[in-house]
Amino acid sequence: MTTPTDARVAVLGLGAMGRALAGAFLTAGHRTAVWNRTPGRAAELAARGALVADSAAGAATAAELVVVCLADHAAVRETLAPLGGALAGRTLVDLTSGSPPDARDTDDWARAHGVDHLSGVIMTTPPGIGTPEVLQLYAGPRPAFDTARPLLTALGEPLYLGADPALPSVYDTALLGLMWGTLTGWLHGAALLGAEGPGGGVTATAFTEVADRWLTTVRAFMRGYAPQVDAAHYPGDGFPLTLHSSTMDILAHASRLRGVAAEFPELLRELTGRAITAGHGEDSYARLVEFIRVP
Repeated sequence: MTTPTDARVAVLGLGAMGRALAGAFLTAGHRTAVWNRTPGRAAELAARGALVADSAAGAATAAELVVVCLADHAAVRETLAPLGGALAGRTLVDLTSGSPPDARDTDDWARAHGVDHLSGVIMTTPPGIGTPEVLQLYAGPRPAFDTARPLLTALGEPLYLGADPALPSVYDTALLGLMWGTLTGWLHGAALLGAEGPGGGVTATAFTEVADRWLTTVRAFMRGYAPQVDAAHYPGDGFPLTLHSSTMDILAHASRLRGVAAEFPELLRELTGRAITAGHGEDSYARLVEFIRVP
């Protein structure tokens, strides 16, 4: 164990994600210091050239960019508490999973100690770290992001969201909701087509070939509806909620006929039905955002 003095980046926390982060920095050729609260997780990284520090302060003072990836926010506060002076003038990147208040709390601490703080999330699991197209989301001072960006590209594609440190956490959960909604719809479709019928079942692989092409149209709907949501104006343009609702009826009926659970289309029907009952049947699907928001 050592106290490094010449690393470009330090990684505090060597769980599965922390090890993947440090490994990606090393692969990109960046001299990397590492530290973990529990010794023994740095052997493989050390063999690849990582500088193993015997303290968080030792790792942090060695680098211009300090990346924190710990179990939770409590662990972040415990680790950072004694490092205020050591981190002054450096950029702290917090990639620990947490809530918006957690991100703001860390940001308050960083500001009080003269530390540039970037809150962030990486939209992948550890095996995906270092893949160029993997999305990283960051918020904080723009100059700090611009300075850190060349190092952060070792992990994937860095995207700046704005100054509010809570934004990455909110984007993270929103994008996961999009993922789960999309995957649930895909699984429902795979189950529907895979059920035995007059023509036999269709494999999920065959369905996915068609579904992947259909997603291009879905993305076009999203881009078209986004300005409607922003303007709170929802013209139906030939595809109103009444038509959506009747198609959802068909999907629910087809599901029951083929022995597939109908809860997913029925959930969609219930939400759409509330909007129609409220007098918005001729509006677009984007109108449903008003029924998803809590008054």
